[in-house]
Amino acid sequence: MTRRKDAFVKKGGRKASCVAMPALEDNFVEVVGDHTAGDPLHEEVFWTYLSSTEIARRLAELGTPVCPDTVRGLLVDFGFHKRQAEKTKTMGESPCRNEQFENIARLKQQYLDSPNPILSMDTKKKELLGEFFRAGQAYSTGPNAVFDHDFPSYAEGKIIPHGLYDVKRNLGHITLGLSHDTGEFACDSLGLWWRRHGARAYPLADSILLLCDGGGSNNCRHFIFKEDLQRLVNRLNIPIRVAHYPPHCSKYNPIEHRLFPHVTRAWSGVVFRTLDIVTECLKRVWTSSGLKATYAVLRKVYQLKRQVGA
Repeated sequence: MTRRKDAFVKKGGRKASCVAMPALEDNFVEVVGDHTAGDPLHEEVFWTYLSSTEIARRLAELGTPVCPDTVRGLLVDFGFHKRQAEKTKTMGESPCRNEQFENIARLKQQYLDSPNPILSMDTKKKELLGEFFRAGQAYSTGPNAVFDHDFPSYAEGKIIPHGLYDVKRNLGHITLGLSHDTGEFACDSLGLWWRRHGARAYPLADSILLLCDGGGSNNCRHFIFKEDLQRLVNRLNIPIRVAHYPPHCSKYNPIEHRLFPHVTRAWSGVVFRTLDIVTECLKRVWTSSGLKATYAVLRKVYQLKRQVGA
């Protein structure tokens, strides 16, 4: 842990703390050095779990009292900055990962050069209806009191936000299910989007490209999803081609960074007391770059643990 060469150049006024107290720098290195952690794969990266106030207190105990502001300056001088953890490490590797991405890129290019739609599909986290806490802040003239525990038994229901993102038109669609997140629900959501929006937007389409994660209700290994998808194809009379992303690569699905963050923003700090509140907030899903979103509600009750061919 070394200090930057250009750190703390003072041109006038009172002497800098490091000049007035020559032992301050050594004490700082001792305090921080005893309370750091690092990454074994990146020896140059390490962090401290002490706050500036805690470091100042420990420095005072060593005979070099300074204020937390001075400590924050020392932290910057030694290369420490407040950072948030980044979700960039994959939890596993697929032997054909690169080949799958190349295949998806090839399919996307084919469909971009055609009159056919490219849809990215995924399901957001389930939400409880009722007096339950939700992260975020909203303007209010007074306290917004909710339950102190999130017990599902106290909920008036649950919503399952199933999303579709139209890659070509930069448009999103959220279907709110009130039952279970099943393959049948995912297919019904896709069918509803096609009948209300897709058929008019793509009148010359003879195929649909569907980009999905490998798990969830559209699991690549579940035959029940494939059967439900075939039934949907028979109803719509249009082929659907599915491209699953490799395992542990769901963050590459376009809907994850093109639509869902804006849905989260629209719902931030809102207590889902009724379904109308949820749908009203979905009207706020838009961006200055042209993203817009539609929504629908599916009240159908979906059966769990269905068997293939049943």
